[in-house]
Amino acid sequence: MPPVDSSDDVARAVTRLRRDGHSPDLVSAVVGQARLRTRARPKFGELAERMLFTRAGLEQATRLPIAARHAARFRDAGFAHVADLGCGIGGDALGLAGLGLRVTAVDADEITAGIAAYNLAPFGADVEVRHGTAEEADLEGVDAAWLDPARRTAGHAETTRTRPEDWSPSLDWVFGLARRMPVGVKLGPGLDREVIPDDVEAQWVSADGSTVELVLWSGALAREGVRRAALVIRNDRAHELTAETDAADEPARELGAYVHEPDGAVIRARLIGDVARSLEAGMLDEHIAYLTSDAALTSPFVSTFRVREVLPAEVKALGKSLRERDIGRLEIKKRGVDVDPAALRTRLKLRGSASATLLLTRIGNKRTAILADRV
Repeated sequence: MPPVDSSDDVARAVTRLRRDGHSPDLVSAVVGQARLRTRARPKFGELAERMLFTRAGLEQATRLPIAARHAARFRDAGFAHVADLGCGIGGDALGLAGLGLRVTAVDADEITAGIAAYNLAPFGADVEVRHGTAEEADLEGVDAAWLDPARRTAGHAETTRTRPEDWSPSLDWVFGLARRMPVGVKLGPGLDREVIPDDVEAQWVSADGSTVELVLWSGALAREGVRRAALVIRNDRAHELTAETDAADEPARELGAYVHEPDGAVIRARLIGDVARSLEAGMLDEHIAYLTSDAALTSPFVSTFRVREVLPAEVKALGKSLRERDIGRLEIKKRGVDVDPAALRTRLKLRGSASATLLLTRIGNKRTAILADRV
């Protein structure tokens, strides 16, 4: 089946398959899989062309490069047999098996387990896929476990988020398992930090600017002396910041020559202070995650902007100032202010050939518009 990238591709595929005499149900299934494989390329690369998906399964699946990093943690700890409890369509199990680990993959949904078995079939006897719940899984002979608790409603189409108390397995059960054996637990990055146990490593992960997950590591999978970590992946290159605890923030200071926006993983891990010190920077406002400095420094843990000037924050005056500077292409970023960037761009009525970045924020009680350029 050729790639299905557009509505025209879908129409052509349906016409061709129906002309060849296939049933409407089969045509729908085949075309649906072709579309999902197209959507899966950013997560699975060329492997997507031989995999099966559900919409919900693809949405929840770990990107393969990140799954490989998780798997390396198990391999480097010396484990040979890992249970993937809540394996979904098999994304993390692919990473584990790809590094030569034996995998027992379990999912509570029968259809999802069947899809995982298909996706993991190339690994033969090294991977066993079972239909069942995490709580009832036989862990005899297993060295460690990977868990991705179901945080959404059941089904195979788009899903809606549920309350933490509805997750399966429950966090209480997961944390109980973590006390008995080494585990890695994939959770949403916005998890309430109050529920994170004191004796695990909490690692927030971002990929190309989006904070995608929080992983809790227990036992031998947790690194000595590390309780907070921010793993930042940009263009296939990984950078990590680690600490024993949350970092103390630097004091606020006057706007300098540069503004730095910390990566979301750094913010979630509360390591902004460590990044600020490495940049000789301070907080722009003690309550807002922007840093400022005069030193010409940057790092993979921030996006850096060179300040041009402060402009009027009122829309009419701001638009006039931008047009006077011939700015027609404007990246709008905001923190601490209630602004819809798309609506604001329309109201500014920009025209011109130059480009810039506008940082809208609050310093103290004052709304501030900073015109800047990305470094």
